[in-house]
Amino acid sequence: MNRSQMMTALKAQNEWDICIVGGGATGLGIAIDAASRGYATLLIEQYDFAKGTSSRSTKLVHGGVRYLQQGNVKLVMEALKERGLLRKNAPHLVKNQSFLLPNYKWWEGPFYGLGLKIYDWMAGKLGLGASVILSREEALQHAPTLNPEGLKGGVLYHDGQFDDARLAINMAQTAAEQKGVLINYMKVTGLIKTDGKVTGIKAVDQLDGSAHSIQAKIVINATGIFTDVLRKEDDAGKPPVLSLSQGTHLVVDKSFLPGDTAIMIPETSDGRVLFAVPWHQQLIIGTTDIPVESPTAEPVPEADEIKFILEHIGQYLAKNPTMEDIKSVFSGLRPLVRGNASSTAALSRDHYIEVAESGLISITGGKWTTYRKMAEDAVNIAIRQEKIPDRPCVTEGLPIHGAMTVESYSAPGYYYGSDLLKIKQLESLDPALAEKIHPRLPYTKACIVWAAREEMCMTVDDALARRTRALLLDAAAAIEAAPIVAGLLAHEYGYPNDWEKEQVTSFVKLATNYLPNKMIAKTN
Repeated sequence: MNRSQMMTALKAQNEWDICIVGGGATGLGIAIDAASRGYATLLIEQYDFAKGTSSRSTKLVHGGVRYLQQGNVKLVMEALKERGLLRKNAPHLVKNQSFLLPNYKWWEGPFYGLGLKIYDWMAGKLGLGASVILSREEALQHAPTLNPEGLKGGVLYHDGQFDDARLAINMAQTAAEQKGVLINYMKVTGLIKTDGKVTGIKAVDQLDGSAHSIQAKIVINATGIFTDVLRKEDDAGKPPVLSLSQGTHLVVDKSFLPGDTAIMIPETSDGRVLFAVPWHQQLIIGTTDIPVESPTAEPVPEADEIKFILEHIGQYLAKNPTMEDIKSVFSGLRPLVRGNASSTAALSRDHYIEVAESGLISITGGKWTTYRKMAEDAVNIAIRQEKIPDRPCVTEGLPIHGAMTVESYSAPGYYYGSDLLKIKQLESLDPALAEKIHPRLPYTKACIVWAAREEMCMTVDDALARRTRALLLDAAAAIEAAPIVAGLLAHEYGYPNDWEKEQVTSFVKLATNYLPNKMIAKTN
């Protein structure tokens, strides 16, 4: 997957069957679906693939225990099916994760135990394992660092866990392998209309400033948190469909919850579920749910959110994490479809598709787990516009790039799947590339070279936030690694020293917001 080749392909095509605006989970899913059906498919993204919400999740592929509690059976059934399909289609990235729901009240065991048995039943043949009610002693065996005071027992159940940004990059590669054209750092500047109907887009290349007029039979707005921006570009009088919610996560050392079992707290004071999930040999804790007025590419965690998470998880762990223990803190904005709920925590995670009078198709809402079904629905609705031929969806059994069975999800680089062997070959050919980019990070220089050559990695931020997950695992280490990464990218692309310096400066400024102590100091 090479950007210059993609730009050449863009210029060679006079008209596209489907042009997708937005390179997050939803847009990438649509690109795979459309390209695999044989449509001439173009996707453009104003930043990097999965730069926004899609790289800032809780890293779960799940049916949604809380949605079952809310009575949204349809969403849970759909998500459980998609969870099973994703586990089959991307086994190098989606793993079976056991969760412990600790019980501190006598009624919680039978109540949640029954609910999770229903959850198991709904998953059917695509289930990941049966839930089990545990005694106090058994619960502590699974999670020895749980707060033992008042612990009655627990319920163990299974869900999926994954690396969101790595899946997004592999999805982009999958779409490219299906003859789709995907371009990051390409910003829409306007819609092209003929007799009131959308017939294309105007866009500007963010890297070289070149302008492009792109003709397309169907334009799909899959811009996530920016959905209303493009809807208003189409029709200035349209009311917004989104309510934005910010979710923040903390990353701490895995010693706070050693072993392979995650914990799930079913309800916090703000009505959200709280998770503590092992991830890449660290521990992710989250999330929060606060309303946000307007979308931004780099949401900044609020001090109150960090304190909220620390206080709540501290009630359930024998050793309480403190501000000094946080290695990284990151926030993502959720595009929730507007409703009558009193809080964003209660708004629907169902997806929403709109066909405007102009023909512009907008899809928003939903969640990572159901991206494939969302994509199928969007393309089916595009077919109904009778501008492209009717062809069946083939993605239920389509493997994602890199798909292979993984023997150990703790092995270095397992998340590269079948590409790992090629990265190892780079290291064999040039032993210097086997060196780590930082002692506290698991990534070698070969990972960065591979990202530049095969994964359309254009900036230091792309490399350290999404091609690797360095920024989320250890923000301080990522900052220290930035000059090495900039040098490797500059060498690959033939960029001058000034580019390296600008990239490092830009990344350090961005990454400072992932350092909790620096961020807290700025807000006080």
